[in-house]
Amino acid sequence: MLSIIVLGTAAGGGVPQWNCGCDNCQAARTSHAELRATQASIAISTDRSNWFLINASPDLRQQLTETPALHPRTLRHSPVAGVILSNGEVDAIAGLLTLREGAAFNLYGHRRVLDLLDANPIFNVLKRQLVPRRPIEADTAFEPQLPDGTPSGLEILPFVAPGKAALFVEDTSANEDGDTLGFVIRDQASGESFVFLAACAALTPEVETYLRGAKLVFFDGTLFTDDEMIRQGLSQKTGRRMGHMAMVAAMPALEALGIERKIFLHINNSNPALMPGAAERQAVKQAGWQIPADGMEITL
Repeated sequence: MLSIIVLGTAAGGGVPQWNCGCDNCQAARTSHAELRATQASIAISTDRSNWFLINASPDLRQQLTETPALHPRTLRHSPVAGVILSNGEVDAIAGLLTLREGAAFNLYGHRRVLDLLDANPIFNVLKRQLVPRRPIEADTAFEPQLPDGTPSGLEILPFVAPGKAALFVEDTSANEDGDTLGFVIRDQASGESFVFLAACAALTPEVETYLRGAKLVFFDGTLFTDDEMIRQGLSQKTGRRMGHMAMVAAMPALEALGIERKIFLHINNSNPALMPGAAERQAVKQAGWQIPADGMEITL
């Protein structure tokens, strides 16, 4: 059995974003509390006792508090057995600092991402004897381990997705393979699997091979249209410039891949598809996609 908990669904800043007065953020503060969302992350487990996080969002403390399955069961204990990083953005790594209180877990990431952590001494609060940093490679499957070395029963196959270097190193680092990864995540006992790809700038034939015929896909839902933030006066960057494929491009592109269940994740506060009843929300639904809420649980 493969258990999935959606800890957070939003892009960087969450909903509402602290310094944003867009329509969605204003509604989330007032008339539509259901729009409130923390930054994107999921938890996965084969036994519902030991959990691996895909990314550690800046909202991780809140997410752990609101998720009973991740509560300690003794005086000092954590069900979090490991963290697997898909990129080095602040959205994905800042929550690691929440996990600094002396609990053991394994930390997995591409060498490009682990190098970012190594270069910033603040992450040394995660003592390496308790939190070893374990490099992973694209197209090389691995089985994450529990802190005592016990096999987890999971198999994770990382793959390269079109993306970019983390925002805070854009000026000093060229984009390279490994900056953005997707994962095929499989329960070795049942054979059930799904795909996690919460950042993707374009759908390439290589990426399609991992998505084709999947039972479940979490896919980049940051923006509805590529120029959305420009039109709303929120930024001068397109979605593609930020490393994200717009929903209006993703929905037809993935239509023919035979995916059984499709869920958008990492949804920006500016995205009009967040609002129930909006034409954009209806378009997403009619195309067979879901807009999730924090706390959603799925069992495969």
